[in-house]
Amino acid sequence: MVDYCNPSMAVASPSFAGGERKHWWLTNKKIVDRYVREARMLIATQEQSEITAALGLLEAALALAPRMEVALELKARCFLHLRWFKEVADMLQDYIPSLKTVASDDSSSSASSDNSSTQLSRERVKLLSSSGDSLSEDEAAFKCFSVSDLKKKVMAGLCKNVEKEGQWRYSILGQACCHLGLMEEAMVLLQTGKRIATAAFRRESISLSDDIFSFNKFPRSGEILVSNQPQTPLKTESESISHLLCHIKLLIRRKTAAIAALDAGLYAEAIRHFSKILDGRRGAPQGFLSECYVHRATAFHSAGRIAEAIADCNRALALDTSCIDALTIRAGLFETIRCLPDSLHDLEHLKLLCNSILRDRKLPGPIWKRHSVQYREIPGKLCSLATKIQQLKQRVAAGETGNVDYYALIGLRRGCSRSELERAHLLLTLKHKPDKSSSFIERCEFADEKDIDSVRDRAKMSSLLLYRLVQRGYTSVMSTILDEEAAEKQRKKVVAVQQPPPMPVAEESKAIKTPPPSVYQGVFCRDIAVVGNLLAQAGFNRPIPVKYEALSC
Repeated sequence: MVDYCNPSMAVASPSFAGGERKHWWLTNKKIVDRYVREARMLIATQEQSEITAALGLLEAALALAPRMEVALELKARCFLHLRWFKEVADMLQDYIPSLKTVASDDSSSSASSDNSSTQLSRERVKLLSSSGDSLSEDEAAFKCFSVSDLKKKVMAGLCKNVEKEGQWRYSILGQACCHLGLMEEAMVLLQTGKRIATAAFRRESISLSDDIFSFNKFPRSGEILVSNQPQTPLKTESESISHLLCHIKLLIRRKTAAIAALDAGLYAEAIRHFSKILDGRRGAPQGFLSECYVHRATAFHSAGRIAEAIADCNRALALDTSCIDALTIRAGLFETIRCLPDSLHDLEHLKLLCNSILRDRKLPGPIWKRHSVQYREIPGKLCSLATKIQQLKQRVAAGETGNVDYYALIGLRRGCSRSELERAHLLLTLKHKPDKSSSFIERCEFADEKDIDSVRDRAKMSSLLLYRLVQRGYTSVMSTILDEEAAEKQRKKVVAVQQPPPMPVAEESKAIKTPPPSVYQGVFCRDIAVVGNLLAQAGFNRPIPVKYEALSC
């Protein structure tokens, strides 16, 4: 009797039917078919525990038949349903377009070396006969071949059969890449999967006549058949892929517009486009958001908003601790405001990261993870980091630690007023309160739910450090403003003492009403002239006429 739970016993123990011994591969085929059938039934329940049990059955089936296409597809779908996107990418990494491009570049660069080594081996190899004499010219010569050439031929043969047996790989891998933040790869894979599925459906429908053609004959994509009964899904896979493609294209379009504005020097426009992605209602994957935070930090830095730039670097590092760009930008920001200890801390962290890359001989993370630097750039970057760290240590030893530029941190000009400082401080406090530091996690879609707690802790810690730095800046700038106001009051007092005392208001009004002496002098001379003229006309002994008496009075 065959033990279906033990595949090794199934291979070793023969089964008899009608007195005839069956081949071992036929026995294994029955076991594999049973595993796959039971796995389908478990997957149809759509429960987490049942799908995990189905995954174990599929592993057992693949141990007996490693290249069974149905088992591979169901295994990938189990990973996708359990949200194990990294396992899907590891399983189907040969189909990721970016990795294919890198592999083709490496193979083209090493083709010349392979050919030269093959030719050299052909020239140097000499086979000896059993008798110790050299082979004659009539005997067949030994043929050497390149392993890389053989690998290329095998891969080429596999790629020819992809359209026949691997159509499901593109849709499943495309969805996994989208959740991992590889948006460009996801768009290419999903479009390719839709195109291949449409072409296959068209070829099969053309071969049928109008009388026997029916849509019910073709199960919709995403349906799992259990005991020849279709499981009707709430939403077909094609519809979900179409919605996912629209969302991916929208994110890529906004990111492209933001990077173009950043390259053109339109920093406010770039910040606006990145904010639409980062603050949108619909979430985005963890890796994609980390890249956008790094780009927006660059835009904030160029626009002179240092505190916002540091906050974005903190969020990017909370999502991805090995982000080299975020560490480099934040170290430069701290150096800009002359906060040298924090800049030195980031540079030391970056140096340790580069040393680990050189030790492991690969960039951090899985092979499909996207990086902004290449492995060959790490040694040069490490040398420049060592020089920069030495310079900062010399500046710290010279006593430049207490000369922090808090005006640049808060985003104010020197000589600002108290109202400007209070307004800027209020805005920064509301934006970067430690209680709100983890609010961006709600709009983030994680590839692994276990990372949420660690991301929240890192975000709170970095936000608390930034908040304390802003508070110290507010205290320092406010004390400077108060000192300037006190000095201005003292200066006004000194100027008031040096000036003469002001005249009283009553005396000042009298002085204004009293005409100057020259006015009285002119009127008196005119009256004397009139009297003298009258006396000359009338004579000294004659009386003055009455009309002239009134005039003289």
